Amino acid sequence: MHQWIRLSLTSIVLFFYFSSVGSAEAQQTREERLNERMEYYIKYGTLTSLPWYYLAAVDQFERNNQLVRYDIPRREGTLSIHFREEDWVGLLNPNKKDNSLESIIFWGGHGRDGNLDGLADRKNDEDVLYTMANYLSEYGHSEEDFKQALTKYYMREESVKQILTITAIYKHFNTLNLYDHTFPLPLQHIYSYRSTWGDSRGWGGRRMHEGTDIFASHGVPVLATTYGVVEEKGWNEYGGWRIGIRDIHNVYHYYAHLSGFHEDIKKGDIVKPGTKIGYVGSTGYGKKGTSGRFPPHLHYGMYMDNGRTVWAFDPFPSLRLWENQERERKNEE
Repeated sequence: MHQWIRLSLTSIVLFFYFSSVGSAEAQQTREERLNERMEYYIKYGTLTSLPWYYLAAVDQFERNNQLVRYDIPRREGTLSIHFREEDWVGLLNPNKKDNSLESIIFWGGHGRDGNLDGLADRKNDEDVLYTMANYLSEYGHSEEDFKQALTKYYMREESVKQILTITAIYKHFNTLNLYDHTFPLPLQHIYSYRSTWGDSRGWGGRRMHEGTDIFASHGVPVLATTYGVVEEKGWNEYGGWRIGIRDIHNVYHYYAHLSGFHEDIKKGDIVKPGTKIGYVGSTGYGKKGTSGRFPPHLHYGMYMDNGRTVWAFDPFPSLRLWENQERERKNEE
């Protein structure tokens, strides 16, 4: 029961998180916030000879985790990078609130003074970002050095992988404003769908349905809904021909039962909303190449990794939102 409550609450939180801001004032607020972050990334990246997108990726990873983790405090401020007290001031430092740079260095803490006010303040955005930039730069400035620093700091392979994914997306598009989404099927085609989250599934053992089925004709193009990296492409005995795309919010978008892939798509590609990735089919529920055991449709799933565990959440609210937003955009053209 507690798991179902958590999944429902997470779906609600993520729905609002991915929603486009409605009013012009709110939209301007987001733009201002992203511009402020970018100024910080460029400033402290330049000071430490690091690309801005290294710092941006670490900050976004921390922001993602704070959204869905209850054991990590939600950091107030423009940035989300969080240091534990003992890491900031030094493990053996008796003063866990220490903000003296000399004392923190003496006790082996990471905390540094970014804004040059004479204090190493764990609650100050500039001090926190400079501290992270300083830590990363100690390992070097190449992508391999960056990966080594992340591995030492987070001590979890999946966390490092996620940060490198976010890094690649920011580097490719050269912007932080990657919040647009689109519906996974072209609106001019005939399709239907409803909320099928939690329905029972029998093939392969008793399990619940972790997604939304969008029924359409065989061969209808399937589109990327988000900016992201193609993380998986190939056959799965349940999902048939399937593609998995991970975005900057660390959401894994799962497209299953495809009849085939678009010829230009390969694992590791960086895509944007509307990129053609495959075609609606009815593959799966058997050995490689099995097809026709159910009507053609796209199974669309969304998964989140919070730094400890992975779970699915209901994509139906997001699909409805993206569909409506796309119709509004087309009506305005």
